[in-house]
Amino acid sequence: MQQASSSTPTQTLLAQAGNWLARHRGAIIAAQWVVVVFYVGLLVLPVISPLPDSDARIFNNLTVFAQFLFWGIWWPFVLLSMVLFGRLWCGVLCPEGALSEFTSRFGLNLPLPRWIRWSGWPFVAFAGTTIYGQMVSVYQYPKAVIVVLGGSTVAAMIIGFLYARDRRAWCKYLCPVNGVFNMLSRLAPVHFKVNGDAWKKSYHGKKVIPIVCAPLVPIRHMEGNAECHMCGRCSGHRDAIELTARSASEEIVKVGPTKDAGWQTILLLFGMLGLAIGAFQWTVSPWMVDLKQGIAEWLINRNIMWPLEKSLPWFIFTNYPQQNDVFTLLDGSLVVAWIVAIGLALGTALSTILAVANRLLGRWDTRRFHHLALALIPLAGCGLFLGLSATSITILKPEGVSLLWVSPVRITMLTLANLWSLWLAAGVLRRYSANIGQKTASWLVFAGALALIDTSWWLMFWGW
Repeated sequence: MQQASSSTPTQTLLAQAGNWLARHRGAIIAAQWVVVVFYVGLLVLPVISPLPDSDARIFNNLTVFAQFLFWGIWWPFVLLSMVLFGRLWCGVLCPEGALSEFTSRFGLNLPLPRWIRWSGWPFVAFAGTTIYGQMVSVYQYPKAVIVVLGGSTVAAMIIGFLYARDRRAWCKYLCPVNGVFNMLSRLAPVHFKVNGDAWKKSYHGKKVIPIVCAPLVPIRHMEGNAECHMCGRCSGHRDAIELTARSASEEIVKVGPTKDAGWQTILLLFGMLGLAIGAFQWTVSPWMVDLKQGIAEWLINRNIMWPLEKSLPWFIFTNYPQQNDVFTLLDGSLVVAWIVAIGLALGTALSTILAVANRLLGRWDTRRFHHLALALIPLAGCGLFLGLSATSITILKPEGVSLLWVSPVRITMLTLANLWSLWLAAGVLRRYSANIGQKTASWLVFAGALALIDTSWWLMFWGW
């Protein structure tokens, strides 16, 4: 395998790393199965263990350990890995992707139906998982975890068995976090670059065996990380593909929105920056408490008691009486309503701000609107990381670990994410206008979107 030339030692090292992935599929598959076994153990063993008591700690209780690992370490740092390495997790380590591809080898190989290819699935799957996870307290209880995560894994295997042999149809279209990973990986400073000229020249040489791209990416026309799973199988293909470094702003500023930009913007504004914030906030919001008390008093005054007394099975609304944790119909309904209301309010407000910023540059341009929205990705990703890692902070408190570092780290991360978003917005604006006044006005309005998001996090971590 001939290696494309690299101008620096870093480029050479990256190219060699990509080629290593291509040559060592056996080692990667072995690593995937190790992760699968570990993942299944974390899902199943806590379910068959007693629920932890008040004395349970990370290192003396399997359920607390699994809770800390899943929500405090695993998922936050998977999100961080997207920003650092692209979707390397998806292609090399993800248990769902590995199991979906494995079952596809023995499946029916049916053609992909039109409904699977619907562009709205990333938002619908993310929204549904986010809301349902809060309904059943997925961060706290093993049975909820196995329903949410285990259910997703079983669905991935079924889709793999039915459709597209040796591919990952689930990952491409239906995975609940596919859209989030698609967004965050655009920030990564590395990618598999396709050299179009080298690809064309390769047709004049010897016959080349086609590459099976598991996530169904049209490799020849690939421009970035959004859909690439970084598995390395195509590295060196036709002497035209190489793992290489790039600017962390390249895919946002230069490539910009894709053909599914509308649904991606909805996922970003109403999902990652709307529903997710609502899901993280409701447990600490005094406004939620006041709302619940006000509705409860209104119901009691009218002798309507069933919403305050009736509960549903644990797989619909949280119901663990032995833990003194039961959602009544009022509790569960308010949780859903709160998350949806916050999602709609923040998403609408952010859309309005971006619309004003877009219009300040001249006539309305839909592509420009979606392009400007992409500049919010750093702050959206930072928020998801901080929201999920809040679980680990909660678990660490009884362990006696000093948490004096938490607030400075949160402030630093939010500050850096804001600066990154502002930098990306400036780069996007330069592509649409040469008028310094228009660009400055639009950029300042864009900063208002950041201020709104920052206010939400300030309320959660400091204001309340």
